[in-house]
Amino acid sequence: MKFIKNHLMFILPLMAILLGIEFFLVFDRTTDTYEKGLKEGYTMLVVSKKPVELATFQTLNRHISSSEQIARDGIVSEVAKGVGKSTSAAIIKALPYFYNLGLDAYLKSSELETIKKDLKSDTNIKRVETFGGSYNSSYRLFAFIKFTLKLFIVFMTVVSLFLIIKQMEIWKYAHKERMRVMEIFGAPLMLRSGILFKVAFVDAILASILVSALFLYVKFYWAAQSGIDMMVENQEVLFRVTDMGILLGSSLLIVIVAVYSVVFSNKGVEE
Repeated sequence: MKFIKNHLMFILPLMAILLGIEFFLVFDRTTDTYEKGLKEGYTMLVVSKKPVELATFQTLNRHISSSEQIARDGIVSEVAKGVGKSTSAAIIKALPYFYNLGLDAYLKSSELETIKKDLKSDTNIKRVETFGGSYNSSYRLFAFIKFTLKLFIVFMTVVSLFLIIKQMEIWKYAHKERMRVMEIFGAPLMLRSGILFKVAFVDAILASILVSALFLYVKFYWAAQSGIDMMVENQEVLFRVTDMGILLGSSLLIVIVAVYSVVFSNKGVEE
């Protein structure tokens, strides 16, 4: 029972770190999809005196990725109902040109203002509408959620790492006699600490497998049964094969840091 408890005291904090890493990976991929949707759904309205090509817009600012001219005939048909054809033609001729501009990324509100300023630097452009009010609100909320999650993951990682190091010190104390005998016979420090690396590596692999299994379950079973649209639509990004390598590599790196921090310290092994 004590053996299991000691290993759980190491595996559970390590799993907490790996869960935080995987949550960050999933969140990052999910938000990339969400940002792509926001980017594709957002356009800037530009009013110009003369027709403007996409290349001209792009020379003004590199973030402009697409340009769609709004048909002026539709605008006139709504405004000038019941007037003659000659009057309609005159109205069309007097109207400026309207464009919806798409962007290549989900940008900060300050960057939108920069684009607006760059566009208005062209004397041919009369007006630029960024619809900044709703955009700013969505962007700030989105940025706040991302920052909060990252802060929580960092805090959880730091706390869990201290628990891992503490458990490693307990293992070092438990094996101190064997390590001292090896020291008497001239074994180098890293060889004397081999037992710590062995036990820690096994637990690291086990923690990685458990976290991977949890997210595989979420991806292939729970997400489909949850009925949550966001989970169903983003099922593919909930876990990827490459995540196994990232989790295993992260857990081994954490173990190496923990072992090195303990073996180069006398704490916990003194009589």
